[in-house]
Amino acid sequence: MCGIAGFMALDGKPVAEGTAGSLAQALGHRGPDGQGSHVNGDVVLVHTRLAIIDLETGDQPFLAEDGTALVANGEIYNDPELRASLPDIRFRSRSDCEPPLHLYRRAGPDFVSRLRGMYALALHDVPQGRLILARDPFGIKPLYYAETPAGFAFASEPQALLRSGLVEPRLRRDKLGELLQLQFTTGPDSIFDSIRRVLPGETIVVEKGRVVARRRLDALPPGVPEEIGEAEALRRFDTILTDSVGHHQRADVPYGMFLSGGIDSSVLLALMARLNPTPVLAYTAGFSGTAAHDERDHARELARITGARHVEVDFGERDFWTLLPQVAAALDDPAADYATLPTFKLAQVARQDVKVVLSGEGGDELFGGYGRYRSAIRPWPLARRMRRRGTFDGLDVLREAPRGWRDGIAAAERAQAETGRSRLQAVQAVDCADWLPNDLLIKLDRCLMAHGVEGRVPFLDLEVARFAFRLPDRLKLQGKLGKWIVRKWLETALPEAKPFSRKRGFTVPVGEWIAARPELGPLLASQPAIAEICKPGRVEALCQEAAGKTGFAAWSLLFYALWHRHHVEGRPGGGDVFDALAAR
Repeated sequence: MCGIAGFMALDGKPVAEGTAGSLAQALGHRGPDGQGSHVNGDVVLVHTRLAIIDLETGDQPFLAEDGTALVANGEIYNDPELRASLPDIRFRSRSDCEPPLHLYRRAGPDFVSRLRGMYALALHDVPQGRLILARDPFGIKPLYYAETPAGFAFASEPQALLRSGLVEPRLRRDKLGELLQLQFTTGPDSIFDSIRRVLPGETIVVEKGRVVARRRLDALPPGVPEEIGEAEALRRFDTILTDSVGHHQRADVPYGMFLSGGIDSSVLLALMARLNPTPVLAYTAGFSGTAAHDERDHARELARITGARHVEVDFGERDFWTLLPQVAAALDDPAADYATLPTFKLAQVARQDVKVVLSGEGGDELFGGYGRYRSAIRPWPLARRMRRRGTFDGLDVLREAPRGWRDGIAAAERAQAETGRSRLQAVQAVDCADWLPNDLLIKLDRCLMAHGVEGRVPFLDLEVARFAFRLPDRLKLQGKLGKWIVRKWLETALPEAKPFSRKRGFTVPVGEWIAARPELGPLLASQPAIAEICKPGRVEALCQEAAGKTGFAAWSLLFYALWHRHHVEGRPGGGDVFDALAAR
């Protein structure tokens, strides 16, 4: 896993001196194992490397004979197959990211249709004088860009564009409303006024510093659910998931997994234990001394049964206050998801042993795991829209109620209504459009890359999606249980996982910790970013109550205040939450 960035000057002008260096410096945490750059006239490409495959000869950029250059952040899992399909090419490395360079020279921007993996990449087509950006269909790997008065800039993270001075940190008010109400932001526009996301599956063509063409691959297959029996579905599930996990384990460095004890991570544990001759290294977070559900006992038992080496990581109140400023600093594209907290500490511990971690993101979205799906597909008038209420609805905290905060989700819902998909498929696709890439995958990417660890998600594989998304509804939802076919498989593969137990939501006791520190309310309320959006006196009261919905709202404001200080105000970091908020 790596960081990439670059710039194409407007109208063919030379790139300003120092651009490559400033971008590389800002992305150093994503690639501690090396840096490389390509400078050719009006274009500069930058790469910072975290070496996972081909440790000796995999340095980037990769160059073709005609001068075309490529930098990539990701893993191409069908690399052996791609190489076999290019018998006349003399490859210069064993890197999985070199074949896309040669595929592009043969197929142009359509080359991405041949790739299986997670990636964000950039190509400078020197003969054609154009820049190509592409992102994998699920949006596992991030990529952002800005069209500035000087030209076109892009990077793996918005903070690189900000720190390089290419873009000013001005916020979009509509996106702030989304962040407060949803905990993430939707669509192509980031929270920063001038920075946009390359959408999942999107390929962008840039000439003379401006976007001239776009095309997009969908991660989800077209068509309504297929008729398939349970026995055949179980057979295909086993074959397809085994293949995906096997591909995602390809690495020249040690790897492990995050084990929550839930359905998805239990599936990964069972398959990894089957595929690996040595014990699987599994990491589990828990919360001692709180009312939050602790998954460590269950995860420990599953690790014992499968012979895994189990590492338990406690996340306590002290961790909350000391790590939160670092988490907010890492999440430059903000996601106020409190699951970032244990994920950040798990990565901090895991980096002592591994460079790659497999995780279960995507299982709920592809196999129908959320309770909100059952609510959304009920017959009228019982059906309810997903995410119909925002975090701050009814709390009388904000000076102005956010307007249009649900517009991005509504647009995704309208788009899916026109596809002919089933109602269940439509709500799954809405989550895959925004919630998955802009919350769950941002969380995984930033929290792991802050520690130089690569996150891999075997459920988010195109072959898995082609199978899972077109399963009949009855093999996804039965009664009050989602992910039916996953549970049925696990019932045989690892029955100790108790697959037919009711899903327990993942909770971090942030409200409990906030309410225990009465000095936080006045300090939080005094922050300019908070005083601007909140009514006088309401923040202090919110922090004192800090239970249930009010606790989540208090957490959201605390995260936003720390995020704003770091990424918008440019205030110095260091210390715990109180040090960060008090710093001048």
